[in-house]
Amino acid sequence: MVGFGGKQAWLAVRDGDPEQVLSALGLRDLGEVSWRAGIDLAHLSDDRVAVTPALPGARETSWVLVAGRYLLRPDTIVDVVELSARLHTEVQFFATHRVTESHRWQRAVDGELVRTFGYVGQTGDVTSWHGEPDPAERSAGLPATFADEESTVLVSEHDVLRVADGWSIDPARLDGRQAPGPLRVGAAD
Repeated sequence: MVGFGGKQAWLAVRDGDPEQVLSALGLRDLGEVSWRAGIDLAHLSDDRVAVTPALPGARETSWVLVAGRYLLRPDTIVDVVELSARLHTEVQFFATHRVTESHRWQRAVDGELVRTFGYVGQTGDVTSWHGEPDPAERSAGLPATFADEESTVLVSEHDVLRVADGWSIDPARLDGRQAPGPLRVGAAD
């Protein structure tokens, strides 16, 4: 397998099926590719995503990851609540960009928003905060509450990966592991 994470966005879908996830996202399935080709394509293009087969992850469940710069585009809005309702499962969204120090994550379970967090390091602004931080977020340094601008929040790319590891899978740690199968590539129309 080939890892990813930096300057990237991805979804994690619990107990997902790659083809069903692509369909639910409204993306065309372009078929299978090698891990290196798929991750490179997802990182270098803004209209393609790489979709993993089901991978073992947190809480002894499997996760399908969908990665790509496509998910970072301003005109691409993935509603994790609606997607989780449509797929009847948990859906997570992660995004990190170390140049702007923009970091986000969201989590929805069966159509209910559980948590959302957004941070822009260039300005030090928390751009979104819904729900209570769980242990994975607290270990990444988030305070228990965010009441006002007096609260101190400092988040890095490493923290996004730490939360992903606690919730589903840290995709940066996939490097060198045995792949359970090839990636699928999806394309926006």
